Amino acid sequence: MNTRRHLITAAAAAACAALGTDAAWAQAYPSKPITLIVPYSPGGVVDASARLLGEQLAKALGGSVVIENKPGASGNIGMQAVAGAPKDGHTLLISYSANHVGNPAMFAKLPWAQKDFAPIAQLTAATNVITAHPSVPANTLKEFAAYLKANPGKLNYASQGNGSLAHVGTALFEQATGTDMVHVPYKGSGAAIADVLGGQVQVFITTPPSVMQHVQAGKLKAYAVTGKTRHPGLPNVPTVAEAGMPGFELEAWVALFAPAGTPAPVVAQLAEATRKALATPEAKAAAEKFGVEIRYSDPAGLAALVTRETDYWGHIIRTRKITAD
Repeated sequence: MNTRRHLITAAAAAACAALGTDAAWAQAYPSKPITLIVPYSPGGVVDASARLLGEQLAKALGGSVVIENKPGASGNIGMQAVAGAPKDGHTLLISYSANHVGNPAMFAKLPWAQKDFAPIAQLTAATNVITAHPSVPANTLKEFAAYLKANPGKLNYASQGNGSLAHVGTALFEQATGTDMVHVPYKGSGAAIADVLGGQVQVFITTPPSVMQHVQAGKLKAYAVTGKTRHPGLPNVPTVAEAGMPGFELEAWVALFAPAGTPAPVVAQLAEATRKALATPEAKAAAEKFGVEIRYSDPAGLAALVTRETDYWGHIIRTRKITAD
């Protein structure tokens, strides 16, 4: 009996000590600048999401935030850096859906695993737009799909590289429409857009900020945006449902993660600070400027999104035998 009482007392003391440690973490955080690791070069949806968050997150936490771009290897370099970072909430990952849920199915071996990251919050979502060079003899989405069916393998489509969202997303579009195009991978959006504008490649499904100015100038056709609503920068371009293709949607999302093992009170503090930061007029104005939609979710919601999307993207990647090399 005395032994049992001693064990219970020891367990209670350990629990109290743990609670005290967590409370100390929460009170002391942040104790130095927070670094947001972006696994891409400056520019684009991921970098834009980090920048619309950074300043407002610093204000919400009463500290400072530094954005560090670590591009390369389909996002794996930056993700590996955060996976191995101290578990103190001062080094965080701005992750992209194509990498976070797609890379595990595309790479035989990764320097990180999803379990290496603690979900904090979803930040933004970005629809895509189906664009084509003006030489393509179709003016609507239905006409475009009909032309592709009648001419299998005749048109080329661009992507930012093997396994990118444009690659996987266009494979989904081909599957949904029963069509076939030739994939031409590039190292980023810039070179891809240049060749689509020049007509060497005819089709590019990508996020609107990359191509809005060219659509507005009449240098590219835009058949539809792939979200539930029209994009504010392309108000005259219908959604895929409005264009007669209900059921097909393609979105990219960007989210905030910490190294797994980061104290729970710090994760909770970051999630709440992120919610406040994204609700500010400054963040909303930046999102409109960058052409993304603020879409906050808490740690549990983000964890569920990762699980759901990993199954979805993994299936299409394996079915289409998409690899990153």
